[in-house]
Amino acid sequence: MYLSRICDFLWSGPILLLLLSTHLFLTFKFFPQRQLFYALKLSVRSEDDKMTDSGTGDTPKKQTHGMDGFQALATTLAATLGTGNIVGVSTAIALGGPGALFWCFLTGLLGMATAYCECYLSCLFQKKNPDGTRTGGPMYVMELGLRKKSAGKFYALLVTLSAFGIGCTTQVAAMADAAYSTWHLSPHIIGVVAAVLVGMIILGGVKSIGTFCSKIVPPLSLLYMLACTYLIWRNRSYLTAAATLILSSAFNFKSCAGGLIGSAFFVAARYGIARGLFTNEAGIGTGAIAAGGAGTDNPMRQALISMTAVFWDTIVMCTLTGFTILTAMLSHPGCTKGYTEAGYTNAAFSLFPFFGNEFLTISLIAFALATLVGWCYLGEQGFVYFFGKDFCQTYHLLYIVMIYIGAILPMSLVFHLTDLINALMVFPNVLTLFLLHKKIKSPNSQNLPK
Repeated sequence: MYLSRICDFLWSGPILLLLLSTHLFLTFKFFPQRQLFYALKLSVRSEDDKMTDSGTGDTPKKQTHGMDGFQALATTLAATLGTGNIVGVSTAIALGGPGALFWCFLTGLLGMATAYCECYLSCLFQKKNPDGTRTGGPMYVMELGLRKKSAGKFYALLVTLSAFGIGCTTQVAAMADAAYSTWHLSPHIIGVVAAVLVGMIILGGVKSIGTFCSKIVPPLSLLYMLACTYLIWRNRSYLTAAATLILSSAFNFKSCAGGLIGSAFFVAARYGIARGLFTNEAGIGTGAIAAGGAGTDNPMRQALISMTAVFWDTIVMCTLTGFTILTAMLSHPGCTKGYTEAGYTNAAFSLFPFFGNEFLTISLIAFALATLVGWCYLGEQGFVYFFGKDFCQTYHLLYIVMIYIGAILPMSLVFHLTDLINALMVFPNVLTLFLLHKKIKSPNSQNLPK
């Protein structure tokens, strides 16, 4: 109860205002969103094209250690795509009403600027290791940019806790809940199987993680988007009504119509922004950790590439999920009856002609596995920064154990813990962005990476 009250207080005012003001300030200051299509082009360019030096035009040198730019993007997407796009959007609509989807979308649209700035600074202040790999993230920005290693230590500790929360327990809890609802499998079985599979991947190191994420995330995302697009097309006559409901509910200062759990303006904003942040992590700074591990000497190039993760994650995936749910609810009133707040997406996919719930469950499990792998890398960077490399194996063991524990924890407790950890990470990261924003270069036609 106390945890719920603390989260409600933080996300009903302080965090919302801080994030929105940060997103707006960085958008007006740098406006990297105008280069979105160029950033998307950079993200799919060939490996050799991306491997250039810091813009001098010299012969490119292929990196032999660590992750390349696309693998860093895929790792970021692996860490963000998951339960936030399926379960998170469902709970946002159930608890915050249809208007929550508007605030979730807005968080992604403006959050691209924050993601760009986070990743730019992480590449600018990345650390080059003796073995040729690179590491980065807000903790290194705080240490090397602000000269505040204690702040970096504090953030690194939060990253570690966040890995056990956002990246671990939320994913496995959602997997266990979905598998039990669809196939009545025991959460203990899901926990053990997930722990073994993730353990096999993460033992291969950073290259193994990057390769896995770059191979699994693109086709998985495409399949899920196609399924959502099909369901929306089936209910296309309700698209206008769904869009109208979203906009009217987003600025409703009274109660929300449509039979959903009561929602006012601040409730819609609270759940929409909180779930938007949960899924794209713009403002938390964790996506910058993967960017900081990319083998590049051009901060702007990697920042633009990594910025597209927010676009795919929130603007595309979350919006598709939201419209899938709302058009299904409008076309089949009462279809969510008997489903929990986290199961509205399941209710929409139950309208699929065949094996809808099974497909969604498999998609959720696959997304969650990718997120577990991606977040293991992010948490490892925080853990190593705080405790040192000698304890890396200890972290892996703890992470694998937490995968099992997450499978048997109540979903509501998991999300409250996640919201609290997210809030704690926002403060130091946003403060760092404001203090060092003058070191960031705005992408424009004159200085775009070639």
